[in-house]
Amino acid sequence: MRKLIDISAPLRAGIASDPPGLTPEIEYQSHAQTAQDLLAFFPGATVDDLPDGEGWASEWVRLTTHNGTHLDAPYHYSATMNGGERAMTIDEVPLEWCLQPAVKLDFRHFPDGYVATAADVEAELKRIGHELSPLEIVVVNTSAGERYGQDDYVSSGCGMGRDATLYLLERGVRLTGTDAWSWDAPFMHTAARYAAEQDPSIIWEGHRAGREIGYCHLEKLHDLEQLPAMGFEISCFPVKVHAASAGWTRAVAIFDS
Repeated sequence: MRKLIDISAPLRAGIASDPPGLTPEIEYQSHAQTAQDLLAFFPGATVDDLPDGEGWASEWVRLTTHNGTHLDAPYHYSATMNGGERAMTIDEVPLEWCLQPAVKLDFRHFPDGYVATAADVEAELKRIGHELSPLEIVVVNTSAGERYGQDDYVSSGCGMGRDATLYLLERGVRLTGTDAWSWDAPFMHTAARYAAEQDPSIIWEGHRAGREIGYCHLEKLHDLEQLPAMGFEISCFPVKVHAASAGWTRAVAIFDS
């Protein structure tokens, strides 16, 4: 018997799920509000002809493809990947990348703004006794996971640095994920480092590893605390938005028992 765990964050308006100006907007329309919309399809019908006078429940949503739990395509990070190829958009991502055995790295102990290294990844894999296989999905549980919707969510959690990302990609991983707002360290922490060091290579370094080896990653995963280190699959097929940089997904962890 299979067990499914929803690891997607709920798409909600009015919470701190994204930086100001980038949060989703949802307008809910009730059955009563839409009765006339339904009747417009049936000339001569009245509200009395509808069960309880009800139309349909509906929602108008304004959002980006990066709101809610979503899968980033290589095109999000750069126009090119694999050292010069045209970067694939979300409708071109191989479906086999999106349903694979998965492993969880527990990085909740790292402070906000910390940039995880290849050594950190290697140490965690050694701790859990796992050797990576090609196409495995690797998700990172950070301290941001429990802050979703709180005012400090976007600035919470550690990020994955360039060498940590390439460590995974060089071993055949092509899809990764995090419960933080970004695969990289929160921008406010990186901005402070940049102001002090003036090193442009630290800007979006984890994302831009995709210029060297094309890959996808999930952002805003949820409830990764419920998952063990190994022994499950992840399904995360993205919505097929034409030529887009990302697509929303209902990410689910699947256990066979």
